[in-house]
Amino acid sequence: MDFGILGLIGALLLGLLSGAGITYAVMKPRFEEIQQQVQLELDQRRAAVEREAEQILETTREEAAKIRREAEKVAERRFQDLARAEERLEKQTDKLDQQAQRLEQREQQLTKRQSRLDRRGNLMEQMEQEQRTRLEEIAALTTDEAQQLLLKQVEEEAQQDLARQMREIEHRARETADVQARELIALAIQRVATDEVAEMVVSVVPLPSDDMKGRIIGRSGRNIRAFEQAAGVDIVVDDTPEAVTVSSFDPVRREVARRALTKLIADGRIHPARIEKLIKDSEIEVERDMREAGEQAAYEANVHGLHPEITKMLGRLKYRTSYGQNQLYHAVEASKIAAMLAAELGANIDWAKMGGLLHDLGKAMDHDQEGTHAMLGAEFAKRFKVPPVVVNAIASHHHEIEQETVEAILVEAADAISGARPGARRESLEHYIKRVRTLEEIATSFEGVESAYALQAGREIRILVKPGQIDDLGAMRLSRDISKSIEDNMQYPGQIQVTVIRETRAVGFAK
Repeated sequence: MDFGILGLIGALLLGLLSGAGITYAVMKPRFEEIQQQVQLELDQRRAAVEREAEQILETTREEAAKIRREAEKVAERRFQDLARAEERLEKQTDKLDQQAQRLEQREQQLTKRQSRLDRRGNLMEQMEQEQRTRLEEIAALTTDEAQQLLLKQVEEEAQQDLARQMREIEHRARETADVQARELIALAIQRVATDEVAEMVVSVVPLPSDDMKGRIIGRSGRNIRAFEQAAGVDIVVDDTPEAVTVSSFDPVRREVARRALTKLIADGRIHPARIEKLIKDSEIEVERDMREAGEQAAYEANVHGLHPEITKMLGRLKYRTSYGQNQLYHAVEASKIAAMLAAELGANIDWAKMGGLLHDLGKAMDHDQEGTHAMLGAEFAKRFKVPPVVVNAIASHHHEIEQETVEAILVEAADAISGARPGARRESLEHYIKRVRTLEEIATSFEGVESAYALQAGREIRILVKPGQIDDLGAMRLSRDISKSIEDNMQYPGQIQVTVIRETRAVGFAK
């Protein structure tokens, strides 16, 4: 009985073990599949967490970089504010030093004046003492001695009265001479009548149609940019129907650009290579026109025998102005006035009119040479055998040297009459030209600058640099340095844009 139960139990245990083994064998793949799914899900969640962490880290880095940039900007602004404050403080210190120096000078002047007053007081006391001594001596003189002394005093008083009368006569003679001189000048002015020359800083070029504006600009502005860089002018393309504007303070550049643009429009082939060729051709034409203008001016002034180089240089005055007055017309007008004054006074008419025509010859060269226009013109005229009297009239018409002849004085008077007559000059234009010329001179004074052009009425300076000497970072530094130099050396309304252009051009020829 006991063995039967034990056998039954054993059989049950064996069945259970067998069932467990079978169950394990059957469920093992399922368990492994569940385990793999759980592991895959864990891996996906881990990857998602890692990506999210990476995004959070990247966002944090960007925010940190942004904060750092903002902090750098704030620091730079504060540094600039400190620099400006330091500069203002230095200027104020310099002003205070100058004021202290002026006060010291005034104190020295007051001390000197007080010393002079003291000396004068002592001198008055000495003179008073001498008078008392003299009176005492007179009182002890004889009748003859007193009479002689009285006659001597009367003679001294008569000489003083005579000197006073001579001064009055001389003063009346000067007044009479001034009246006659004014009448003579008025007569010369009445005999000369010239039209006022209105100089502009823009030239309008007509177009056959508004479609031509797009061709002038070119793809991405290529054509207009090449034209402006080659000619040194500013091309204004606005809403004006069938017209574009050429703007430049230099009338020679403006005339060259106007002629070249007119030829481009007539030709129709507008591209950078063609633009450069036509600009060079126009420069040659303008040079020829200036030479012809010099010859025509000499003919109008009736001045003959001038060297060809002098007439060529004289013709360059056609594109020079002073306070809005065209210098070539001014030279012809001054020549005629000088000739008429010489005729009225009996001076040499030929020397006077030649001196009047050539007196501003140096203004055609003073922009590229050192020295005043009077001395430059005199040296140039002397080089080509102009008479010494005329050379002296040219050099002395602004009193830089002594005037040696009457003709030199007449040339100075004719220059003043031509420039001072109502409507002859406009000072604002001269100031504008001086400002934009100073702008270009500041830009070209930096090393590595090839050329510089002031555009948009002096509101922009465009600078072309040598690519072999200035790299991209150097161009940025150059722009900042030129801007700083303009701020320190010029006064102007608004702001001036400084554009530095660095380009490398390769040219090849196919044969």
